[in-house]
Amino acid sequence: MKIKITYLATVIASVLFLLIGHKIATDGLQIFQDTSHEIVRAKVQGVVERVQPPQDFFDDNDDYDEEDGLYDDFFLMMMGERIIFEAKITNGKRKGEIVNVTQSLSGFSKQDKIKEVDRGNSVVIINVENEWYFNGYLRTNRLLGLGILFVLCVLLFGGRKGFNTILSLGMTCAAIFAVFLPAILSGKNIYAMSLIVCVYVIAMTLLIVIGFNKKSLASVIGCASGVFVTAIITLVMDKLLFLTGIVDEHSRYLTNLPIGASLNLRAIIFAGIIIGAMGAIMDVAISISSALWEIKEKAGNIKFETLFRSGLNIGRDIMGSMANTLILAYIGSTLSVVILISVYSNSLLGLFNSEMIVVEILQALAGSLGILFAMPLTAFFCSVIYLKEKKEIKRE
Repeated sequence: MKIKITYLATVIASVLFLLIGHKIATDGLQIFQDTSHEIVRAKVQGVVERVQPPQDFFDDNDDYDEEDGLYDDFFLMMMGERIIFEAKITNGKRKGEIVNVTQSLSGFSKQDKIKEVDRGNSVVIINVENEWYFNGYLRTNRLLGLGILFVLCVLLFGGRKGFNTILSLGMTCAAIFAVFLPAILSGKNIYAMSLIVCVYVIAMTLLIVIGFNKKSLASVIGCASGVFVTAIITLVMDKLLFLTGIVDEHSRYLTNLPIGASLNLRAIIFAGIIIGAMGAIMDVAISISSALWEIKEKAGNIKFETLFRSGLNIGRDIMGSMANTLILAYIGSTLSVVILISVYSNSLLGLFNSEMIVVEILQALAGSLGILFAMPLTAFFCSVIYLKEKKEIKRE
């Protein structure tokens, strides 16, 4: 009964944090209130007309490189073949209405030509000044199906633990998208908000998945310690590396957002590093705390030094795979950009000195160091907390 009350209290407290945090984060935020561009789902009914570009367009236009097939001007992307098709809107206040939509088949190069729509396709269309344009194929329905499969598999293999995992994952996503991102866009302190969200996610996840006990307490302290180490290393290296925060074109766009507040790009790098490392650090902390709890329960009378040493040995076995997890994740997420920079870089010095590559390396190293420090810290706190009760009994 006590466990159920604690579990329910944790869930209620987590939901209250999300509701209050969302209200504070979105206070005065205007960016999501723009309704000038209406975006809806639609079903293609059929092609009405094909509009070809002028035959002499590419011959007379100096902005097109025939050899490379590249456009120098973004506007020219719309000058290729266009498809006018009928689409039936399937959501919103216009549901059931049939409209004419324009799809441009041209891209930045001849290789990235968009697939032509066909009858029955589910698409997303956008209304710009009373003209409807193709905005992409509807992909969320496929992702939703894959997401449902993921949830069913977690529930099937995990049972009650699987349900708690899904619950904690949902609250983690809510903390990021309903609290953290709006807080950034409304001008809140990014450093403070990222740390608050990390503490919330760590405590909420471990309390819901593991429960309120010594094992979760040791995991929370060990994981928080690892994230704290990562944060300190990131702040120090930010000063030493003279980072500007402008790592790619997306960063430049962030400096001109119509939100009424300037974004601290260096703080965004900080937040990305500690949030990205938090999952791996949490995994390490849970693995060590769970293993040491089983050792303590099965071994019976065990000394502090023995339990702590066992934690270090377990951590060494985890170390290699976890460090690889972070580094490979960061490389994989930016692989196309890394290839592009590698091709156009004149030297290895220029490649590894570019801020984007520097930030990626910093993410991998700072996160890996957080994992390394989380291992002995988690082992130490587990040894102290797990054996505390036994020592108190002996004194009596």
